[in-house]
Amino acid sequence: MRLRKLSYGGLLALSVNCIAADISGLMQVRYNQTDNPKSWLYQGTGGYRYDDKRSGVSIGQALLNIEQDFDGGLTGHAVVNYNDDPKASIGFTQAYFKYKPLSNTRYKWQLQTGLFYPRMSLENPDIAWLSPYTYSNSAINSWLGEEIKTIGAELEISRPGRQFASAHSFNFVASVFKGNDPAGTLLAWRGFAIHDRQTSLNEVIPFAELPSFKDSPLHLQASNVRPFEEIDGRFGAYVGVHWDYFKQSQLRVYYYDNNGDPSVVNTRTGQYSWDTKFTSVAWQYKFNQQWRLITQAMIGNTAMGKNRGVDTDFSAYYVLMSYQHNAHRVSARFDDFSVTERDHWPWDPNDSDGQSWTLAWRYNLKENWQVGLEISVLDTFVENRNLWAWPQNESQQQWQGNIQYRF
Repeated sequence: MRLRKLSYGGLLALSVNCIAADISGLMQVRYNQTDNPKSWLYQGTGGYRYDDKRSGVSIGQALLNIEQDFDGGLTGHAVVNYNDDPKASIGFTQAYFKYKPLSNTRYKWQLQTGLFYPRMSLENPDIAWLSPYTYSNSAINSWLGEEIKTIGAELEISRPGRQFASAHSFNFVASVFKGNDPAGTLLAWRGFAIHDRQTSLNEVIPFAELPSFKDSPLHLQASNVRPFEEIDGRFGAYVGVHWDYFKQSQLRVYYYDNNGDPSVVNTRTGQYSWDTKFTSVAWQYKFNQQWRLITQAMIGNTAMGKNRGVDTDFSAYYVLMSYQHNAHRVSARFDDFSVTERDHWPWDPNDSDGQSWTLAWRYNLKENWQVGLEISVLDTFVENRNLWAWPQNESQQQWQGNIQYRF
């Protein structure tokens, strides 16, 4: 409760100054056609945000990005998102203060506190952690947008190459946080997914109501996840290093550990604390002004329950190629991902894996307007689908047309 009060206090302090702030925003209206099975957002087992019953016109993204400069190197940042699925909601996906003092020394530092993403991704550099390449994120960054968020503090120490007459720049990052205890829930019981939906602060995300939750050691678990709930009172941490060579080659390596106590459960909300650890490596290479390659890999483990009753390893990677010519950008991405069960509860299967191909075209009509198309194919195996006597292997296709306005 104290953590929640501190978070809201920071949001209120930033909102009071919004009248003088720099406010930008974006809205995407899309038409999609998506195959079944039913989306996990409606308690199905599909790997897309949409499904056959949710095909048609929808608001894909609607957000405000607020930035406020204060005196002395202090800035405030907030992102407010609207989601229309599974029901209409508005919430903060980011809200933090950053202090970056002016310094004559060759090494630089900055500190930020609040609600924000660890900067693991090179796929999502656009406003409000969106991708400028495709409309659906990779499996890795779809999951980060769902279940991983920092509510805490991050310190960064930078060694800019220009200060040392070097082509190499380095950034060293360290963070402590609370409130990310249930991270791993969706990976274990749904698997990876492909979409662009970001979870807001204190939002509840549903998934399929598994039969294995009934009359078993899992009976306290709700068929939803509250990704940013604090349950066990422990601090989590992550560390990272960024390497940049002439803005042509960029590498980011992170190790994340939420330090969860998997035996602790909030019986009121039905949320366990998961012990979730992973390593992420992302690399971007710009061949020239038109062509670039982005790739990222992740490997980790997550577990919950007394004696780690649910215990899974997970891994994923993607490779994205993007080509830009004038107002056109074409991008293609391949994803591969898997979750491997390590526990011995046969009545609660957790194995899953899959592959995805995504092809997107985006065209800037004017400074504020963009249109685009995206086609995606997703093949998945999810073992627990057989608990409903559903096919374990599913092949889904999705295409969508987008109209975007930004200001």
